[in-house]
Amino acid sequence: MTTTLSAGLGLKPQHFDEALVCSEPGLWFEVHPENYLVEGGPRVAWLDAMAARHPVSLHGVSLSLAADAAPDAGHLARLAALVRRVEPALVSEHLAWSAWRGNYAPDLLPFPRTHASLSRICENIARTQDALRRRIAIENPSHYLRFEKHDWDEVDFLKTLAQRTGCGLLLDVNNVFVSARNLGYSAEAYIDAFPGSAVMEIHLAGHAPDPGLGQALLIDTHDAPVAPAVWALYARLLARIGPRPTLIERDDHVPPFADLLAERAQAHALLRDLETSCV
Repeated sequence: MTTTLSAGLGLKPQHFDEALVCSEPGLWFEVHPENYLVEGGPRVAWLDAMAARHPVSLHGVSLSLAADAAPDAGHLARLAALVRRVEPALVSEHLAWSAWRGNYAPDLLPFPRTHASLSRICENIARTQDALRRRIAIENPSHYLRFEKHDWDEVDFLKTLAQRTGCGLLLDVNNVFVSARNLGYSAEAYIDAFPGSAVMEIHLAGHAPDPGLGQALLIDTHDAPVAPAVWALYARLLARIGPRPTLIERDDHVPPFADLLAERAQAHALLRDLETSCV
């Protein structure tokens, strides 16, 4: 696909028919590749049909790049085969770990940003990019607790990952807002310091207060519309770095496709206006 990417949506099975025929300019769709790592069948046929009609992005959740081990070779081979099949516009993964000695946790887990972890993650990103034969983007995590033994500031850590490996970055603005509130730092300062030249993709999503702790702990739930404060951070980011492909994530309490398309239109309008002003 050579279409210029504007604002996209996470693709849900219940929206397939409407998404397939939608003709909004710059529209693209993102999926988790783990749901398609098979050689055939109806699910892969569905993705093939979508990729023939719209640009598609693969957003991984299980490479476990921050683990104390290399990515699983079998998983990486299956992912590479899917990349060759779909030819996605973007491929991304999380700065997290989820596997330990063959056991997988259904979560994206944090790690201390040490010099050793930096070297290890650089090696794992390099292995992944070599296997996929393409550049990938690494997403900043959301945080719910404070680690006291970091050697690196997170923005500097991500910037150095990009410099050493040639990878890009995926800036999740909702993750920034949630983490800043939970750990007590400035979301604006984080956004302002983030290396704009490395940003390949932006994510926007909703969040919610913890059921037990309320506003004292925000959770990156992806189950609500993007909050006004997150929209404000997004506009602040775009004003500095310019337009980037932007995804609206919604993984729970999923509304009708028309509602998601309306929210997507807000991001598209910001991107379009910025592109027009730069001409």
